[in-house]
Amino acid sequence: MWKFLPLVLFVVLAWFLLDGLGKDPKKLPSPLIGKAFPDLEVVDFETGEKYLTQDKLKDKVSLVNVWASWCVTCRAEHKMLNDIAATSDLHMVGINYKDTKKEGKRFLDILGNPFKFIIFDQQGKLGLELGVYATPETFIIDQQGVIRFKHIGEITPTIWKNEILPLISKLKI
Repeated sequence: MWKFLPLVLFVVLAWFLLDGLGKDPKKLPSPLIGKAFPDLEVVDFETGEKYLTQDKLKDKVSLVNVWASWCVTCRAEHKMLNDIAATSDLHMVGINYKDTKKEGKRFLDILGNPFKFIIFDQQGKLGLELGVYATPETFIIDQQGVIRFKHIGEITPTIWKNEILPLISKLKI
């Protein structure tokens, strides 16, 4: 009986490892889902004006995208964000994360600006509150300012069509 113990342990361990391989690492469950978007005083990227985040997010479904000029994946994703802005009435908010205004502005001048407004998060304080550990990250916020969705990595047409758009349609009802 005891001679089969190593084999049983190996099979159990292999099953857990194989189960983990089939899961998408970008779909980590976020503890923020269902919680209010952090209400912090932030700085407007364009004007330098200070305001509370919830003041800009209330009463509308919003897509909040965390990006940086130094982020290669953000460059790849930016065309998709421009397409979303051009074809929808979605309230799009950018968070320029751990960047400089000069480089962030250059990025937008070259690639376009899909955002209604941009939060300048040079020190990463808001990013820390949101649990950001990589850019880009995208959040969907409902009309009450509650986080309903988080995606880590690039928003592709498939992710937009199959995950985000159905959620936005549901939230706007």
